[in-house]
Amino acid sequence: MCLSAKPTIRNGNLRINGKDVLSNVPENVLITPWTNGSVFVGATSTETNCRHVFKLGVLQDIRLLCLFRFKLWWMIPRVGNSGSDVPVETQMLLLEARVEEEEEEAVDASYVLFLPVLDGEFRSSLQGNSAKELEFCVESGDPAIVTSQFQKAVFVNYGNNPFQLMKESMKILEKYMGTFALRETKKMPGMLDWFGWCTWDAFYTEVNPQGIKDGLKSLSEGGTPAKFIIIDDGWQDIDNEFQKEGEPIVEGSQFGGRLVSIKENSKFRKKANEALNEAASNLKDFISDIRRTFGLKYVYVWHALMGYWGGVHPDMTETKKYNSRLIYPVQSPGNLANMRDISMDCMEKYGVGVIDPDKIFEFYNDQHSYLVSQDVDGVKVDVQNILETVATGLGGRVSLTQQFQQALEKSIAANFKDNSIICCMGQNTDSVYNSKRSAITRASDDYWPKNPTTQTLHIAAVAFNSIFLGEVVVPDWDMFYSKHYAAEFHAVARAVGGCGVYVSDKPGQHDFTILKRLVLPDGSVLRAKYPGRPTRDCLFTDPVMDGKSLLKIWNLNKFSGVLGIFNCQGAGSWPCIDSTVQNDTSPELSGQISPDDIEYFEEVSGDSWTGDCAVFSFNTGSLSRLPKKGSLDVSLNVLQCNVFTISPIQVYSQTFQFTPIGLIDMYNSGGAVEAVKFFSDPPNSRINIEGRGSGRFGAYSSRKPKLCTINTEEVDFEFKGENFLILSVPAGINSWEIAIYL
Repeated sequence: MCLSAKPTIRNGNLRINGKDVLSNVPENVLITPWTNGSVFVGATSTETNCRHVFKLGVLQDIRLLCLFRFKLWWMIPRVGNSGSDVPVETQMLLLEARVEEEEEEAVDASYVLFLPVLDGEFRSSLQGNSAKELEFCVESGDPAIVTSQFQKAVFVNYGNNPFQLMKESMKILEKYMGTFALRETKKMPGMLDWFGWCTWDAFYTEVNPQGIKDGLKSLSEGGTPAKFIIIDDGWQDIDNEFQKEGEPIVEGSQFGGRLVSIKENSKFRKKANEALNEAASNLKDFISDIRRTFGLKYVYVWHALMGYWGGVHPDMTETKKYNSRLIYPVQSPGNLANMRDISMDCMEKYGVGVIDPDKIFEFYNDQHSYLVSQDVDGVKVDVQNILETVATGLGGRVSLTQQFQQALEKSIAANFKDNSIICCMGQNTDSVYNSKRSAITRASDDYWPKNPTTQTLHIAAVAFNSIFLGEVVVPDWDMFYSKHYAAEFHAVARAVGGCGVYVSDKPGQHDFTILKRLVLPDGSVLRAKYPGRPTRDCLFTDPVMDGKSLLKIWNLNKFSGVLGIFNCQGAGSWPCIDSTVQNDTSPELSGQISPDDIEYFEEVSGDSWTGDCAVFSFNTGSLSRLPKKGSLDVSLNVLQCNVFTISPIQVYSQTFQFTPIGLIDMYNSGGAVEAVKFFSDPPNSRINIEGRGSGRFGAYSSRKPKLCTINTEEVDFEFKGENFLILSVPAGINSWEIAIYL
C-alpha cells in the first residue's frame, strides 16, 4: 500500500512521495522516520509549558478533509484546500495529492494522512491559521505537567488507497502505542445483530416501567420485535439541588444532578403499600418480566462515566466511600474556539462530583455487579470526554483518561459476558487511543428529531467520522424515529452503516413499512460487514453545503456490495462555518453510482467473476448489468435516498452465469445471503443459496431455471427482463436453502 520514499524535510519543505506537501517548515520541527513511508512529526520550544502551539509549514493548493471536534463531545468533517481551512481541534487530516497536469502519464491520486496522537502525557491536535499554515497543538490539561519537547506528536503516512492507508496507519499506531486495539480484533457485543429500542426520545428522563412495556408491546405487535433495549437516562437514583419541587425548571439544571446510589430510583421500585400485581417490586423483577414477555435478548441501561452528569454526590451515605469532590470543569482554548454546548455550560456552572481516581474501579465494579444482579446485560456509558476538563491536579488529561478507561473496561470484562458496552460522548483522541476493549462508540452528535436542520448533518457526520473511528470501533449511528419525515433517510443510512439498528419511537408511533425493510420477523437485522464510509469520490466534497454533491456510502456483505446514496444538500448548515445553507441549491441533484464505488470488492468477487455486476435499485426495483467501471445515473430530491445492491456475476459453466441479490424488499438485501454453492451434475445441475428471513428473494440468472425449491419444497418463480429471477420465501421461515435447477 505504501510507496517507497520516506517523508523528509528538505530545503524547508516537507516532501512526501516526491511532492512538497508543506513549505516554509520551521527549523524547530522534527521528524522521526518510522516504517516504510511513515514518520512522526514533533517540535521543540524554548519555553516549558502545559500547552504549546507549533507551526508545521504552509499548506495550500491541495484538497483536504478534516475531522474536528466542533463541540467538546463531537466531531464533524470539513473540506478545503489550504491550512486556513483546518479548524482547531482537528483529529484527522487527509490530503489528496494529485499529479500535475504537465506529467505525461495519468496516475491515480495518492493520499497523505496526518494523525495527531498522544505523546507521553500530552495530547495533540491539528489546526490552521490565516496564513495558510498548518499547526499542531499539544496540551496536558494540567498546569503542573509541562515540557518543551515533543518527538512524536503527529503521525504522517501516505498511500494510494485512502481506506487502506487509514487501516495500515492505525495498525502501526496500535503496535507503537499499545494503548488501544483495532476494531477487527475486538469481541463484538451480540446486540449489534438484533433490532433495538432506546427509551430516550420516547420518554427522555420521564422513562417509567409502564411506558417501556407499552413501547415493547407495540413494536412486537407490529411484526418488528425489539430484541434489545436501552433504558436511558431517568432510571437512576439522583439528587438535584438545582431543581426545587414546585419551582419552574431552569433550562440545563438537569445537568446539575448527582448520583446518590448505584441502585434504581423509586419509579422502578414498589412502595410498601402497593399491591403485588400493580408493579414490579424492583428493577430485577421488572427486567425479568419484560425479558420473558417480549423475548428480549439484551437489556442495557445508561449511566455517565462519572455516574451521572453532575457526577457522584460527595456527602450521601451510599456514595461517600468513592471520595468524590466537586470540581468545576475547565475547557481548553481549542474547545472554547468552537461551539459551546449547554450541558458543558451547566457542568461548568454547577460543578461535577469527580470520583477519586483511586476509587474509580471500585465504583464501576460496584455499579456493574449490582446491575448484573438485576438481570442487566450491559451499559451505555455517556459523557466520557468530561475527563479532559477536570484533569488539573489529577495527572493530566491523558493519564486520567487512561486510568478511567482501564477501570471501566476491567469492570465490563469482570461483570458482563459479552463486552456489553456502548461508549458515548467520547470522541476525543484521549479516549479513542485508550480504547482497548470497547467495541462500539457513538459516532455523531445526538439524533434531534425536532430539529429539521440536523437530519442531513447527522448522516454525513457519521459517515465521514467512520473513516477514523471505524478502525477502532463499530461506529454507532444513534437512535431515530421510524415515524418521521426523515425516517427512511436515517433507516437507509443504518442499513449501509454496518452498525446496530435501534429506534426511539414513542409507544404506538411506528412506521412498520420502514421498519420491516430493516428488521426481520425474528427481530434480527441484516448488518453489513464494515463501518459505512463515504466513497472515494466523495471524500473531498461537501455533501451538505456545496449545493451539488450527493453523498454515497459503501459497504460489503458476504457476497455483494451495498451502496447508499443521499441528497443531504439544502436542509442544514455545518456549525462553526461562516457561510449558510446554499439558497440556490436545486431541489433535485443528479449523480452516478458505479460498482467501482465499492472498496475491497475483491473480497466478494471470487475467482470466477465475469467482471460484470448485477446492480439492484431498491427504489425502482430494477436490475441492471454493469461492468466494474460502468455507471448508472441517479437523481434525488433533498432528504431523498436510494440503496443499491451490487453483486458480482459469476461464471458457473459455459452457459450459466449467476449472482444472488438477496431479499429485495429489505434495504440491505444482500445481507440475507450466507452461502452460495454450485453443483454440476447434469441433468440435475443446480445452484444452492443459503440465507435467512422471509420475503421476496431476487437473483441475476443468465438462464431461466427448470424449477426452484425452498427447503426442498418446489415453489413458483418469476423470470423477467434483465435476467431477473424472483421467488417468495414464505412468512415464518427464518432460515432457508433455495435450490435453482438448470
